[in-house]
Amino acid sequence: MKWGIHFDLANAQVQIDDLEQQTQNPDFWGDASNSQSVMKKIKHLQNKIDHFKGLESLYHDALTLAEMGIEAADDSVTKEAVECANTFIAAFEQLRIDTLLSGEYDACNAVVTLHPGAGGTESCDWTGMLLRMYGKWAEKRNFGFEILDLLDGDEAGVKSVTFQITGDNAFGYLRSEKGIHRLVRISPFDSSGRRHTSFASCDVMPEIDDAGTVEINPEDLKVDTYRSGGAGGQHVNKTESAIRITHIPTGIVVQCQNERSQIQNRDRAMKMLQSRLYLKQQEEHMEKLSGIRGETMDNSWGSQIRNYVFHPYSLVKDLRTGEETGNVQAVMDGNIDAFMNAYLIWQHKSNTEKQGS
Repeated sequence: MKWGIHFDLANAQVQIDDLEQQTQNPDFWGDASNSQSVMKKIKHLQNKIDHFKGLESLYHDALTLAEMGIEAADDSVTKEAVECANTFIAAFEQLRIDTLLSGEYDACNAVVTLHPGAGGTESCDWTGMLLRMYGKWAEKRNFGFEILDLLDGDEAGVKSVTFQITGDNAFGYLRSEKGIHRLVRISPFDSSGRRHTSFASCDVMPEIDDAGTVEINPEDLKVDTYRSGGAGGQHVNKTESAIRITHIPTGIVVQCQNERSQIQNRDRAMKMLQSRLYLKQQEEHMEKLSGIRGETMDNSWGSQIRNYVFHPYSLVKDLRTGEETGNVQAVMDGNIDAFMNAYLIWQHKSNTEKQGS
């Protein structure tokens, strides 16, 4: 197969060789930040090559089985060949989608923040449902999932939550989720059984390795401590280990309560702050706001990117791409790849049309 040329595998191998050469430098492991970044890039590129090799193997398996089935006139072998071919087609399509993840930060891990919008307790519950959905999605992909900060709702659900998803192209996929998500259902909190509409906002940021180069003046920071909330062991709610840092000049606020000590939470929060400030600098100089963060929208009616309708019918529909499904439960169980893939194709097409105009 000559498909490797189209997937630029030769260049990927050249990059791996160059990066591995860096690891031979006696001073390489002395710089922890740089060494982690280099090893992460090597792993990402190697995964790209391995995925292609797996695809190539599937192709040859399907071809061999088809030839055997025809030669032996064996329907069982032919059936197996068809199944193998279908597996190949699905894997090929996914690899094709992966080639669209060429943005500067697409390979990065993702930090996601969810907030309820208009709808009170209903929206807090909806935010909790989205938290579960993204957790299930990460689990299906064998990605890491870690809650960094969580504030429970007064009656149900979640008032706010920030979590990190780690894995190849995590940000590249999750940037499709940036925006307002709208739920329509019969409220479990309404004794009259009326239909309610709820909203929740999703903000997605990449975790940037180079963000540590951003200098932050300690005098520009307002640091608050508070007691951790939610599940987490005996230390929760007994010591003020959670950290909230406000960058006064920009108004950026980051929080972390996941670690066991105040020092660890502060370090984690500072890393998030550095990433946000780094992106802000990039946006100011290179007009990357729309490509990285997307538009800022009100967390209410008319601003949604996707509708989740539980009643009077079942439908999840993305208003940007038109992608939809009637299997609402599957979506809430983390099966959202179709929406992410459709977004990547839609965005690629939009960018191509803009370049051509």
